[in-house]
Amino acid sequence: MPTTQTILSWLLYAVPLVLAYAYYLRGRARRETEHRQELETSVADGLMEPPSLHPVIDPVKCIGSSTCAKVCPEGAIGIIGGKATLINGSACIGHGACKDACPFDAIKLVFGTERRGIDIPQVKPDFETNVPGIFIAGELGGMGLISKAAEQGRRAMESIARRCGDDRRGGAAAGAAVPHDVVIIGSGPAGLGAGLAAIDAKLRYLMIEQETNLGGAIFHYPRNKIAMTSPVVLPIIGRMKLDRVSKESLLDFWQAAIDKSGLQIRFNERMERVDPIDGGFVVRTSAGEHRARTVLLAIGRRGTPRKLDVPGEESAKVVYRLIDPAQYAKQRVLVVGGGDSALEAAIALAEQPGTKVTLSYRGESFNRVKQANRQRLQSLAKARRLRLAMQSTIASIRADDVLLQTQEGARRLRNDAVIVCAGGVLPTPLLRDMGVLFETKRGEA
Repeated sequence: MPTTQTILSWLLYAVPLVLAYAYYLRGRARRETEHRQELETSVADGLMEPPSLHPVIDPVKCIGSSTCAKVCPEGAIGIIGGKATLINGSACIGHGACKDACPFDAIKLVFGTERRGIDIPQVKPDFETNVPGIFIAGELGGMGLISKAAEQGRRAMESIARRCGDDRRGGAAAGAAVPHDVVIIGSGPAGLGAGLAAIDAKLRYLMIEQETNLGGAIFHYPRNKIAMTSPVVLPIIGRMKLDRVSKESLLDFWQAAIDKSGLQIRFNERMERVDPIDGGFVVRTSAGEHRARTVLLAIGRRGTPRKLDVPGEESAKVVYRLIDPAQYAKQRVLVVGGGDSALEAAIALAEQPGTKVTLSYRGESFNRVKQANRQRLQSLAKARRLRLAMQSTIASIRADDVLLQTQEGARRLRNDAVIVCAGGVLPTPLLRDMGVLFETKRGEA
């Protein structure tokens, strides 16, 4: 029979453990309550449809360790009922950190849902589409993960190099008519990986980018946003030893790689169409035409920014994404749009010293936006730190003002800058015109 001293010894060890476990259970219950509330808010606000690649959790394999939720910087995953759950699909950007962190392989990454399918182009293992000579790598082909996209770009270019080598050995006569072995479209991770591989393979390449900066979608992340990536071996540069890094650090890395390799990029040049010619293709862009044996599409799924098609939109004061709110301090800024990106831009600008912000939206109310954004916007409007112009459209843009068409008639605003957040025109129709086939994914890998 245990002695009193033995019982006291057991209690000495058991009581702290019981208290610690009770504290753990209390904290877990609190977090689950918060996650349930966020899920309910996301459902009510229509924020459960992921924009692209996203996790699906197997409840049988999931043990509720919370590692996936802890590594998700967007807060898209929570724990409900002891299992990992996607609680805000619209926040997920598909970096896959949750899948990598799961100790029981309970997560797979898929595209689309039963409700909203996503069209993914058909590509072969060597990244060539059904159209011979047109290759796809990176986000457009379904791989938004930074390291994997860069690797795909490299491997796609290796396939292109083999094709060009075979053509030369076969004595292809069309070489003189096509000054480039490949035109690379896009300077995101896939395009940069491909460009480095093209230099390494001594190919005659041309890289174009519709934006004015490199990095693709990464460049448009908010400042200091964590860009999840993992090591990858790049031609010329070697091993990319980056893991959990900020947007700025990653862009600095890519710029250093460009400086070291001498990679040439033609910025502010948008692809408009690709047509077949004898011996290759002609890539028609906003700046002219380029002939090449092959084409590598390393563009993202964001597409070309949707424009307003109004007089004066070509003005230098009109941009389509907010990068740095601080540059608009003490200016009069008009934000156009009704989605989360528009609300977040207006909020960020209103928090700058002396900035006067007007948010123009054609609808009566903001639907399908995050509750936190709606509440913050209403708070700023109530405090008169920004103005809302609901049910309004832009009629024209001039050097010093903007003409708004409202329910009450025309209204002229003095203005220094216009930021259009009206979404993007996806490249799917353009690719279909090229003959590229697609398949619709509905919750499939």
